[in-house]
Amino acid sequence: MSLIKLEKIRKIYSLGETKVEALRGVSLTIDQGEYVALMGPSGSGKSTLMNMLGCLDRPSSGSYRLAGEEVGTMSRDARAKLRNRKFGFVFQNFNLLARTSAVENVELPLLYSERLSARQRRRRAMEVLENVGLADRVRHHPGQLSGGEQQRVAIARALVNRPAIVMADEPTGNLDSRTSREVIELLQRLNEETDITIVLVTHEQDIARHAKRLLVLKDGNLIEDTVDIHRALEALHSQHEDA
Repeated sequence: MSLIKLEKIRKIYSLGETKVEALRGVSLTIDQGEYVALMGPSGSGKSTLMNMLGCLDRPSSGSYRLAGEEVGTMSRDARAKLRNRKFGFVFQNFNLLARTSAVENVELPLLYSERLSARQRRRRAMEVLENVGLADRVRHHPGQLSGGEQQRVAIARALVNRPAIVMADEPTGNLDSRTSREVIELLQRLNEETDITIVLVTHEQDIARHAKRLLVLKDGNLIEDTVDIHRALEALHSQHEDA
């Protein structure tokens, strides 16, 4: 059974009297342990598809099954519970609480879990911070950390609930090239060592090359789905130069 299965997903937004079709019948499957990069020009539907996959929105029509559960017809509350259980999110702007230490930021998703005591939450948060190489920075606030360290805290926060899937939305967008490489290498290691599924949205071809599969959207359509990433990126580069 596929972890993620989308069948003919359409998403239509109403802007006054105008209707915009952001996704036009997208179908795809993603298995447990895959590392997928999602690319496409501005307005291609990347963010809409990301929100759909992460249970932040639901389709206008079509089917989305996550680990066998139909998501498209779930209530908002049911989607929220599923999202907290199955997903971790990493964002371009880190989204850390400025007045809160690294370990307290990482603990935040666990506050919604009634199963863990305060001591257990702290232990779990410390473990994931150690796993991302920040064992010596757990008491530091975001303002005392570099951009790369802040993104590592964000990755630790995404991992603390032990999700099946990490959704990374332009996670290197605010980082220099060396720090970007370190963050991507960390995501690669996590994917390889823990079999966690990673869906990475990026506009940077150098970042997409690290994935094992490439999805490309254009005008709401899935125009490329391949594991031959080098060939696909070369084709995209040629199209960009011709344009």
